[in-house]
Amino acid sequence: MVAFKGWPAEAVEFYEGLEADNSRTYWNDHKAVYEQQVRAPMEELLKELAPEFGEWKIFRPYRDVRFSADKSPYKTAMAATLAKGGYIQFSANGLAAGTGYYMMAADQLQRFRQAVADDKTGSALEKLTAEAERKGMTISAHDSLKTAPKGYPKDHPRIELLRLKGLIAWQEWPVGAWLGKATAKKRIVDFLHCAAPLNEWLDKHVGESTMEGAWGR
Repeated sequence: MVAFKGWPAEAVEFYEGLEADNSRTYWNDHKAVYEQQVRAPMEELLKELAPEFGEWKIFRPYRDVRFSADKSPYKTAMAATLAKGGYIQFSANGLAAGTGYYMMAADQLQRFRQAVADDKTGSALEKLTAEAERKGMTISAHDSLKTAPKGYPKDHPRIELLRLKGLIAWQEWPVGAWLGKATAKKRIVDFLHCAAPLNEWLDKHVGESTMEGAWGR
């Protein structure tokens, strides 16, 4: 197995070029750069992470434009997931990672709100999110309510958490010399370790959805 050595400057330049010219011509002319300088390092990183964080999957580089007004054919970032909970993204902006329950199904959301509202479990989550933010993470969700969910008071002490329709930890690292070194892996590993207690809380108090067709984690 080839060891992960980071991403070279050419990888960042590839996405800078794609953002400026998102066309099949650009893609075909630079496909070798994508395969060798962008995708290959990501695969090397994921293979090294797999023993601890589970099997991995890299998303296709092609956008689904069927229902979008934006017909640009290619994604301007490479993304991958890890089976035990983890999302990694590489783009012209640098490296990013996320984890958590991105989009909760109705049954998950019900359990989440009950646990947030409970003084014991809710306070524990509040401490976990505060610690994550102290370490540079952003706590958010794909969507949130503008007011309190039905059945909960608007002045609840954890109303900001109650309004969320999911819960994810996210961290970004802008482009720098570090990105081209093997130690870039440490940022991802440290992030996943630091976010682990948050995932443990979600697994314990929310868990997988039992609804047919639900996204799950």
